[in-house]
Amino acid sequence: MDDLEAVLSRVRDRVIPEPAEREHLRAVAATLADRTREAIADLPVDADVVQVGSTARGTWVSGDRDIDLFVRFDADLDREQLEEYGLAVGHAVLPDGHEEYAEHPYVKGTYEGFDVDLVPCHDVETAGDLVSAVDRTPFHDAYLSARLDDDLADDVVLAKAFLKGIGAYGSDLRTEGFSGYLTELLVLELGGFVPLVESARSWHPPVEFDPEGHAERTFDDPLVVVDPTDPTRNVAAVLSAANLARFQHYARELLAAPREGLFESEELTPLDPTDVRDHLDRRKTTPVAVVFDAPDVVDDQLWPQLRRSLDGIIRGLNERGFDVLRARAMTDGEGPKADGDEAKRAALYAELEVAERPSVVRHEGPPVAVRKHAASFYESYADDVDPETYGPFIDGDRYVVEREREFTTVREYLESDTAGDVALGAQVEREFAERDVLVGDAVATLAPAFGVPLREFYEPHP
Repeated sequence: MDDLEAVLSRVRDRVIPEPAEREHLRAVAATLADRTREAIADLPVDADVVQVGSTARGTWVSGDRDIDLFVRFDADLDREQLEEYGLAVGHAVLPDGHEEYAEHPYVKGTYEGFDVDLVPCHDVETAGDLVSAVDRTPFHDAYLSARLDDDLADDVVLAKAFLKGIGAYGSDLRTEGFSGYLTELLVLELGGFVPLVESARSWHPPVEFDPEGHAERTFDDPLVVVDPTDPTRNVAAVLSAANLARFQHYARELLAAPREGLFESEELTPLDPTDVRDHLDRRKTTPVAVVFDAPDVVDDQLWPQLRRSLDGIIRGLNERGFDVLRARAMTDGEGPKADGDEAKRAALYAELEVAERPSVVRHEGPPVAVRKHAASFYESYADDVDPETYGPFIDGDRYVVEREREFTTVREYLESDTAGDVALGAQVEREFAERDVLVGDAVATLAPAFGVPLREFYEPHP
């Protein structure tokens, strides 16, 4: 524990904001709040502004420069007016800002070097009276602000730095990691950062915490943290099983061999084409990539569709005997150089154990002794005059037919219309029609655009 405390002491010095950083952020947030109140005064309806999020609670990692302001309108205001007035305020406060979309549009921009979100919401009585999902955020802020003392707030910062360092922080649907709110609730529930990692190393999912003891439903997620402000919601719903397992792995690593590197994000350098070919030479697998224009949607819409499409392609490949070893979806919007950029191209990438199959495929019927089903199978093929069909014949105790295989190579399958019949994401399906298929060494040409996800694929770690 002495080694751990020494590491955490050094990490605290680095990640907990100094008083000057806190004061600067407070002054900028106050200025933005004043500008927001001036913009609200020009509206024909009443509203107020509240700062929320980690910078409001003093739980941000030093260097983070995010300010979240919520403009609260009357709960009876209809959505069309909420959007109209909310955007008017946002553009008045952030004239160079741009519109983004959560459940409804809001304005995002920069001010004096800070990234600012200005979000309209309804001022509802309780979190159970939500008109839209964003309405619950002020309740989250109020709940945590009332319960986090300075020591716990510092431990939250440690937890966030740790999760960032291991690549498991962020509730966006590309990362599927720990949100800030989830992290703060876990630190609060377990009583600090060290108790959290000590507990996590022994979790056996599913794991459930219900801080207020008020859950009104059951959940199927590997980690369940019932929202203290909404008994029907799991705060950890976005968290993937892989990121929960990653957190457990590194919790054990930290406790067994404490080191500061676990709190530092690794910036991956992209693989170049030669690197990719070197991996291919060693692995002796057959890589394939289906490449297409990424649909013009935000990441939280894009990534669920890419993963759904990848699952469909994997099923299609396996059903045709090409035996997928490993696969992942990729975009050229990944990696530090592309951070914040919209993806322009997407790829469904897989390594295959088998790239070519025989011209015939075996189709087994039921045992001959199972009279009704066996007779039906036999009769369905007995009159087949296709010269490419062998049988039906008896092999062991059952009828067997050998038929011509529809696709003998993976390229034939992936370039066929049949490949597009799998369960693709709705917007991916439109772009998939104009896909490029790369097989074997040709995938190395992806490196200039997809070098970071290719490194993650070929050099995996927990």
